[in-house]
Amino acid sequence: MNVSPHYKWYAVAMLWWIAVFNYADRQAIFSVFPLLERELHLSPLQLGLIGSSFAWVYGLAAPFAGNIVDRIRRKSAILGGLHAWSLICMATAVSRNLGTLLTFRAAEGLGETFYFPASMSLLSDYHDPATRSRALGFHQTSVYTGSIAGGFFAGLIGQVYGWRWSFIVFGTLGIVLGFVLTRWLIEPERAAAPPRMPFSDFALLVWRNPTALLLMAAFLCSNFVATVLLSWMPKFLFDKFHLSLAAAGLTATVYVQLASMAGSPLGGWLADVLHKRMPGGRMMVQTAGVLCGAPFVALCGLTGSTLWLVIALSAWGLFKGLYDANIFASMFDVIRPEARGTAAGFMNMVGWLGGGGTAPVIIGYISQRRTLSFAIAATAAVYVLAGALLIGAIVSIPTSRYSDTSTPSR
Repeated sequence: MNVSPHYKWYAVAMLWWIAVFNYADRQAIFSVFPLLERELHLSPLQLGLIGSSFAWVYGLAAPFAGNIVDRIRRKSAILGGLHAWSLICMATAVSRNLGTLLTFRAAEGLGETFYFPASMSLLSDYHDPATRSRALGFHQTSVYTGSIAGGFFAGLIGQVYGWRWSFIVFGTLGIVLGFVLTRWLIEPERAAAPPRMPFSDFALLVWRNPTALLLMAAFLCSNFVATVLLSWMPKFLFDKFHLSLAAAGLTATVYVQLASMAGSPLGGWLADVLHKRMPGGRMMVQTAGVLCGAPFVALCGLTGSTLWLVIALSAWGLFKGLYDANIFASMFDVIRPEARGTAAGFMNMVGWLGGGGTAPVIIGYISQRRTLSFAIAATAAVYVLAGALLIGAIVSIPTSRYSDTSTPSR
């Protein structure tokens, strides 16, 4: 089916809204940690397990989801996943103990794991290397908007109506959005043939590609730090600065995420410019993001000043955006086009099992023995490690890169 030349940007806008709910649904639980702690008598370690249960299933299922995405219509994977995770989000409201909460959070991770491999693959077929970082960078701003919305509205709804209503509201809105976009989202043709790559062939391809391995390891580290922000910052602000649930949820997200919304498009633009001049241009932008962000991560945990906290959160968010804009675009520079969905899924597995799956529990464990302030500040070292891995990726980048074109069809 012929579509407008501008449709590739309409596709970004439609997927932007889906990703908003993807992150709002997963973020909602963290803003009501104090209510769960009080009502269900949960320890910090048990609260950490709730955050990790999502990440473990999300990460374990990610490579299989990515491989499936490379074999089916991505539109079906995106909208089917939206309906599935929205229903599970609503069902979370019936939880009465730690076991049921863990079950629903794990199930939501399974529902959400299809989205990013499918959406990144779809958008990369609409956008060639000339506009890819800008498209994915703009899409990345949905993550920040969703985190703000989930953090603030879950806290606000929770303190007025109880934590269960947050999940009912978010889940219902997601289902409505899925029905609305069924008509308007169009599947593009695959950028390369054949459209399938066996998982064993993909694993061998990655194993022989040191740049891809280093990018995945860097994503593990950066996602560890990001998950600490998403999972523990609302409770950190509630306890240390004595904010209300709504104020803690908003403060924990709004400064970082708004700054990231500025940093991500900037990072996408810089990456597209540098990519034309040198093979590792996108990775150079990512390296600057994590190394410049590390001091502000430490400051977030150590400061007792509200002003310096806001400054640190904002600076962290700005530099985080530089990195985030190029997570998948950098990988797609060194991975064959027909394996993009699998590559995105495999990256999510590494990042969420190794980073997102361990961060909530590790920080909960450390905070029981030291303080939550110390635990958050210590994650700055993980950002430094991510920078070192990215420098290694730049040095090892192959001389040949992959180019592609695409044409849209129903």
